Amino acid sequence: MARHEDPTVGDAPGGLSKSVRWERMLALLADRRRLSVTEVSEQFGISESTVRRDFDQMADRRLAHRTHGGVVAASVAYGLPGRYGQQVDDRQLVAEAAARLVAERHTGQPVVGFNGGRTTTLVAKALGEISDQASEQAAQHGEHVYTVVTSALNIATDLVLRPQVRTVCLGGTARAQSYELTGPLAVTMARSLWLDVLVVGMVGIDEHAGLTCADPDEAGVTTALVEHSRAVIAVGTSDKLGVRSFAQICDLSAVTTLVTDAGATEEQLAPLRDAGIEVLVVPTAPPAPPSVPSTTSAP
Repeated sequence: MARHEDPTVGDAPGGLSKSVRWERMLALLADRRRLSVTEVSEQFGISESTVRRDFDQMADRRLAHRTHGGVVAASVAYGLPGRYGQQVDDRQLVAEAAARLVAERHTGQPVVGFNGGRTTTLVAKALGEISDQASEQAAQHGEHVYTVVTSALNIATDLVLRPQVRTVCLGGTARAQSYELTGPLAVTMARSLWLDVLVVGMVGIDEHAGLTCADPDEAGVTTALVEHSRAVIAVGTSDKLGVRSFAQICDLSAVTTLVTDAGATEEQLAPLRDAGIEVLVVPTAPPAPPSVPSTTSAP
């Protein structure tokens, strides 16, 4: 008799449910950005066929991008599961504060740079929305509010739709994991441009290692942008502080300002301040007041 598998139950010991598997996989994916069938199978103690089926279904629902042998993170995956919502909220607060900082301190049609990443993507979007407010005046004078230089395809795709923003996208080889352009062509182009301010996202910021990311090719392009920027604003949630990843982007001495969330402790921030970095901590957003149902007096 053929075995009919319950789609909500996996083959892990104890019958790990599909919803629990997915919750754990998405949390891991949000942290690592890429997962392979083999590593998930070994870590979760489930068969590779179950992992492949889960990955296929996640891709069908646009929760991840399927690759040969695994998945890479899709932007929507970073908001799941629900209990990680606060981290997404913190990232949004950091991004909006960084965009305001750029707008307030860099005026007169500045050149603003972005590397790739979740937080920098949100900063770019927020800055684009700020530029909308000045777009009519700029259009009357045939000017751009900002010139944006980016190594990230998704940032360029979003900003190119705003006529008040001149968008310059570096050449190079695109990486599916981050949408970033890498390689000698991207580095050469980055070194031919000069920026007023660069907004940098990172995997970690450490007093000894500086800013770091997971991929040396991405780091090389961002390093070239850092070297040609008057100011460098590092953006990241507090879970990035004290973290050291594989490839160095730059020393702390190259960073002008760090924008992070209220989860940062003084112990984490003190060495960064000692290194001469201006630290801006974004307060946690107050909870929305509960809605009060309207009442109607009886006639």
